[in-house]
Order: sequence, then C-alpha cells, then structure tokens
Amino acid sequence: MPPLVIDVQNAEDWRDVVHRAVQVLAEGGLAVFPTETVYGLAASALDEAAVTRLLAMKSREGGNKPLTLAIKSAEEALDFAPDLCPLAQRLARRCWPGPITLVVDDSHPQSLVRRLPEKVRQAVSPANAIGLRVPGHQIILDVMRMLAGPLALTSANRAGKPEAITAAEVLENLDEEVDLVLDDGRCRFGQPSSVVRVQGKRLEILRQGVVPERTLQRLSSAMILFVCTGNTCRSPMAEAICRDLLAKKLGCENAALEDRGALVASAGIAAMMGGRASQEAVYVMQQRGLDLINHETQPLTEPLVRHADAIYAMTRSHREAILAQWPAAAPRVKLLCPDGEDICDPIGGPVERYERCAQQLRDGISRRLEEIDV
Repeated sequence: MPPLVIDVQNAEDWRDVVHRAVQVLAEGGLAVFPTETVYGLAASALDEAAVTRLLAMKSREGGNKPLTLAIKSAEEALDFAPDLCPLAQRLARRCWPGPITLVVDDSHPQSLVRRLPEKVRQAVSPANAIGLRVPGHQIILDVMRMLAGPLALTSANRAGKPEAITAAEVLENLDEEVDLVLDDGRCRFGQPSSVVRVQGKRLEILRQGVVPERTLQRLSSAMILFVCTGNTCRSPMAEAICRDLLAKKLGCENAALEDRGALVASAGIAAMMGGRASQEAVYVMQQRGLDLINHETQPLTEPLVRHADAIYAMTRSHREAILAQWPAAAPRVKLLCPDGEDICDPIGGPVERYERCAQQLRDGISRRLEEIDV
C-alpha cells in the first residue's frame, strides 16, 4: 500500500500534520521526515517491532551501523548520557537543534537507554556509545514533543544509495515500505549531519558533514562571558583583565587564546550595539598594559547566553535580570565576586573609582579562573 504523502508547505492545518505523524509512530509505523540535512526515516524508539522493521529496510540487522537517537533538546541528552562531559554539553547547547550528531558514552546505569526494548538498545547502542541528535526542523521537533520517547532515526534511503534530499527521491527508493512521508521540498543543506565522537576533552570527527572541522573546533572552545549594564566600563574591563590572566595561565599570547580553545566576551543587559568603552575605562586599562580602544558594546542576547560556559554578572540585580529572561541558564550564571558582593559601578566617578573597580575585577577573576576548566 502506498504511503500517505503530506505536502507540509501547503497543509491547511499544521497541527493536523503533527497529529497524523504522531499517530503513525505511536501505532508502530515508519515515518519519513524532512530535516535540515537530508530526509530521515524514523520509528518510535519504544516500539521494538517498528525498529526491527526499520533495520530490515536499511539492511542493518547485524548492528554494525547504529541508528541515531533523535531527542527533543540538549537538556534531554543528560537522560540518555548522565555522565555527559562538559565538552559534549557545550556542543549540544551550541549546536542543537542542528546538523550535528554527537556520539557519547552511555554506560551509566541510570541512562534511559537501559529502558528501551532490547533490540532497540542493540540498534542504537551496541557498544556503550550512542549517537544523539536534535534535528533542526520544526515538524519533527513538534512531533517529538508529543511522543512519550525518542525516535530511532536514520537517512531515508536504502543501503548504498545516496541520501534523499527531496520527498520524490524518498518515494523513488522506499515507496510502499513506509507509512507516511512529509514533503517539505528540498532539504536546506542537502548533505548529512557531521558525526562527532566526544570523549573527555577530545573531539573526533567520524563523518564529515554539514559543519566543517574548523567550525567544530571553534564551537568546542570554552567561553567566558562578563555582563554589566551598558557594556562600557565594568564588563569590558573584566573581559580585558580576564584575557590577560588567562593567557598567562595558559602560557600563550593574548591573541592566541582562541587557538588554545578559550573565548572571552562581554555584554550589557541594556547595551546598545557598536558603542565605545568609557574614556576612564580605556585609560585605566592602558595603565595596566591592556587595550580597550577598539571595544564595541553589545547587548546580551540569547545566542551569547546559550554559547557561554560561564556567565559572570557584576551585581545581584544583573544576575536576576539574566535569569528572569533565561532561567535555564541558572547553573552557568554566577556573581563575579565569589563572596557574593557586587562589583562597584564606577560610571560618572573619578579615575580613582575606576582603579578600585579594576582591582575588584582582577581579584574576582583570579579566583574564578581557578574553577574554570580551559
């Protein structure tokens, strides 16, 4: 029997499309989804019979090529890999939803992989390692949010055939062997996801894909973010001081920090884009051999918050403002001063006040750098 094909772009009711896909998967069917990379073939990971059928279609009964486990969010990755290392958490937070599959250890006894049916466990994790991905397409994300568990996901093509980047190519190869095809035109990237194995501080590219190695290396860098109000004095001074101290800690030049896997930035919760550091801040940093002349202010944004591994607020009110807008970032948002004191605001004051502020910043950063693993 031919599969049901739904033209997603011209569907009258998005919710109806989502509910149909959920129903197919919940009843043990196989559904083909558009993703940002290539079309994917999915089965409910809670349904052993459906996954067995998917494996047979892909000629993977031997388990030599594991299926990917598609999950809802970066936060959910910890359910399947409770020991997820900081590097893997960093990549998940920065890259998902998106075209990266992370291969990580899942040997932890509390991993939800242990609760999947036996044949599904063998299909997704034959050797205590699992490939996790949050696809970057709204239709599959909406479907997963309505399902009880994750999806077993693979490319919608037969073994040895090219990946399908249009629904027409899917139907040409799979046709009556699937139950539902969601047609959303040509896939955005038209090539597979990058598959990356992460172990401790090591990153290994198992399959070249959408994201090039150089970008992956940059995305794996640790990022420290300082936040004040206008990004004109406290946070840019903190950024300059931190770069200096971190370079000395790593034994490299300031300009080489990025090559050593360290990024330092600053922003303001009420900052404008493209402003300059205050003259007093520039002067005080010059006295310390640090340069703020080319600093450009920037507002605190969702991508900055998501990318940062450690976010240091100057005051309690700054921290509260950050958490009010991004509550999920709470574990990464701290006061710069470990003792819980606010960093004094020098704006409008004499140079001496800026000097005291700079010293307070240096003391706080020196202590905080002891807890950051770069």
